[in-house]
Amino acid sequence: MGPIYLDEDVEPAGGRSSEELSESDALMEMKPSFSASSSEGIDHNDRCRNSQPSPPWRDAFKTRVQKGRPGACCSESMKLESPARKARSRNVRRCRIFGALLTVCFALFGVYNVISIIVGLGPLFWDPDFDIFFPNWGQKAQVGESLSSYPTDFTRDILPIPVHSHNDYWRRIPLYEAIHYGVTGVEADVWLFDDEELYVGHTASSLTRNRTFKSLYVDPLVKLLDRQNLHTPFANETRNGIFDVDPSQTMVLLVDFKTDGSALFPYVEEHLTDLREKNYLTYYDGVKVIPGPITVVGTGNAPFQLITANNTYRDIFFDAPLDKLTSDAAWLQANPPYQSVNHVKRNEGQGNTGVDPALGAFQFTSENSYYASVNFRQSVGFPWRGHLTHKQKTKLRAQIKAAHDKGLKARYWNTPDWPIGLRHHIWSVLVEEGADFLNVDDLKGAAMHDWRRRSQRDW
Repeated sequence: MGPIYLDEDVEPAGGRSSEELSESDALMEMKPSFSASSSEGIDHNDRCRNSQPSPPWRDAFKTRVQKGRPGACCSESMKLESPARKARSRNVRRCRIFGALLTVCFALFGVYNVISIIVGLGPLFWDPDFDIFFPNWGQKAQVGESLSSYPTDFTRDILPIPVHSHNDYWRRIPLYEAIHYGVTGVEADVWLFDDEELYVGHTASSLTRNRTFKSLYVDPLVKLLDRQNLHTPFANETRNGIFDVDPSQTMVLLVDFKTDGSALFPYVEEHLTDLREKNYLTYYDGVKVIPGPITVVGTGNAPFQLITANNTYRDIFFDAPLDKLTSDAAWLQANPPYQSVNHVKRNEGQGNTGVDPALGAFQFTSENSYYASVNFRQSVGFPWRGHLTHKQKTKLRAQIKAAHDKGLKARYWNTPDWPIGLRHHIWSVLVEEGADFLNVDDLKGAAMHDWRRRSQRDW
């Protein structure tokens, strides 16, 4: 254990000698002079360091730190606010305000278009029935009992429109659905096999035994026309058409020959016997064309040479090639050639089967043809700009004029189906330019078209 020091061993400050106090006082007097000399040395070193150029990153760092401290170097930051910088800030604010206003305008325009589209498409999704006046009219024991119907009312209130039902046999209810929308042209693709029956379908794999030319089209048309031509004490009509609103309107039955045309033609003639015997067909009597409730037109592999073989009577007419009516019509009118059977082609498709190329457009007249048709995309072209160009419209007008000069009905198939707006635009252009039939798949959409826009062109 170490030594223990008592209190008396510690000498108090008050007990220091005068010599010791004087030495401490002397040291305290020397300290200020040392501090001053030290500070002078430090200032000298700082001046030496400041005299040396500082790197750019240090100045930038100092400026950024000073800007970050609120209230630091306010005068210096104010100096940095040059007039050019102020003008640039104002321009940025103005651009932001203009951009915001432009965005709002585009947004409102988009909302307006969306609402317009919804309102326009509304009737496609629902068909409001506002006919609630006397809902029980004509029913038993109600007002108007036995007065609500009449013999030819099957197609009452149906307005016929110049529309052709493309591939009509694809529809859930062939023929009747087209009549419901007022369509005045239907199409049936017919096939002939060894059993001498005419089957209807787009391809051979889609054919069935019960879907025949007679069951889908000939027999229903005979029944409908019998109903429209009843013998009553008031009338004895025999050639009224299907539509009660316009009995003189003919229904075009376009028969697309899918197999060999020469073999198929006599069977098509035979299957039309019921319509022919009741005088329901449009026919050529050797002098002029006599309109009837049903006009039969052959297309596809329909043989032109067999259609025109009988010069005294024919009730099947040809679907002429619309794009070939303008090629040499003027020259052939002045120099009519003689037909050369050696040049006749077989099964060449619409407008070409049985046609002599040497005769050109001269061989097609209203006495042997009814339609003049062409593939729209191959002949006129697709409207890539959203509308037809001047060159396309010029070609379209020339083709339609050539068909009308011959007394034929101009029809374009394979027109754009989508987008819907483009489809409607092409429909409107075709109607305004004088096309006689629209070849469509959407019958309901075509029935909503404004057919009053047809222009009266003086060809």
